[in-house]
Amino acid sequence: MEAAGRAVAEVVLERHLPRPVVVLCGPGNNGGDGFVTARHLHAAGWPVRVALFGDCGALRGDAAKAARGWEGPIEVPSLDLLEGHPLVVDALFGAGLGRPIEGIAGELIDRLNRDGLHVIAVDVPSGLHGDSGKVMGRASIAECTVTFFRAKPGHYSIEGLRRCGMLKVAEIGIDASVLQTISPQLWLNAPGLWRENFRHWDRAVHKYARGHLTVLGGALATGAARLAALAARRTGAGLVTIATPNSAMAVYQAAEPGNLVAEIEDGASFAHLLADERRNAILVGPGSGLFERTRGAVTAALATGRAVVLDADAITVFAANPASLFGMIRGPVLMTPHEGEFRRLFPDLSDVPGKVERVRRAARRSGATILLKGPDTVVAAPDGRAVINVHAPATLATAGSGDVLAGIAGGLIAQGLSPLAAGAAAAWLHGDCAFRFERPGLIAEDLIGLIPDALAAVSPGESGGQKDR
Repeated sequence: MEAAGRAVAEVVLERHLPRPVVVLCGPGNNGGDGFVTARHLHAAGWPVRVALFGDCGALRGDAAKAARGWEGPIEVPSLDLLEGHPLVVDALFGAGLGRPIEGIAGELIDRLNRDGLHVIAVDVPSGLHGDSGKVMGRASIAECTVTFFRAKPGHYSIEGLRRCGMLKVAEIGIDASVLQTISPQLWLNAPGLWRENFRHWDRAVHKYARGHLTVLGGALATGAARLAALAARRTGAGLVTIATPNSAMAVYQAAEPGNLVAEIEDGASFAHLLADERRNAILVGPGSGLFERTRGAVTAALATGRAVVLDADAITVFAANPASLFGMIRGPVLMTPHEGEFRRLFPDLSDVPGKVERVRRAARRSGATILLKGPDTVVAAPDGRAVINVHAPATLATAGSGDVLAGIAGGLIAQGLSPLAAGAAAAWLHGDCAFRFERPGLIAEDLIGLIPDALAAVSPGESGGQKDR
């Protein structure tokens, strides 16, 4: 607690010049952290006021000891504390809050949010649940949140992203060996998780060794399959075939010359195409349409037992009977739904608190790795391992962006990555491409040309000797 409170005080001192500060202390250990913070700020010469929610005599353990270490007055909470727009240290409620915030605590949070006060939050902004990211009635909006040892899932939820401001993780003396004891199965996405899964290609490699992705193309929304195919090729797949109905053959043939094109009218002909085992990865969904042809293609793809990516229409076409889809999954499968598509397959999971838990349950039920898209994308495998990706700007909210993501994932899976590694890497690379655009007006087509740059920044390098001179 001493280390935690000192870490919060150091953040305040780093970010602000001396000014009036109000420390709002709750009745638990978060309040104890607040008392320590107040003591260090007062020692640094800051004018500090402390308010405690509850009776000082009811504090227990380290929190009681921290309160005794504060030699100044302890005030009763009131809105008057916020007069003059002081800096606020929010040490009210921690990550495990189990009830909505009401009463004067709620009024204070509403006021500091309404007035846009500078807030430094201790562990989490009060009212944000640390595991689920749910707002417990209301939650403060901080400019900076100081948490300890490791971040919490709630910090990277959509509400956490809106409310935490800059997140600082402070070390407070907890030994890293604790992680071996608790064996965490949740990670924040970063290249270190999956870059070593990228292949080191030898000079003698041929295109089939780099994987052959087969994409089901639709008759109407032909741009979706083309975006996915181009993204897969830019990501490194050696070949990509678009399987199209005869009515759209001319569209696909007249488009990008590097895309192979095959005529496929139904599930049976798709199965015949997939009889070639060199077609080691399959993508169904982008622009394929809500037709029996799509359902048949999914059935044929899953029957191969090879790696399959299911996106968009390949998910929605099974909305009336999700169990029939899950029952066919026997190989490595990655599904990439947005929230609406997710609800169609897993309507009963809507009320499960926390996106991570929802996606984990969906993966466990379906037998597929699930990538649930959003600003807080979660990728979860059936065994419970999960990754949160927040490396993504708002500019990705543009038509065709999801098709590019599916294509990146398909290209990685074709090169041998597992669904979890491919999903995590695709989410990161997809966001990184958008960050690299660096100006307004991003459209999906722009992402594809930036994939090589994003890959070069994270790839461990290719083997095969020195470059020719």
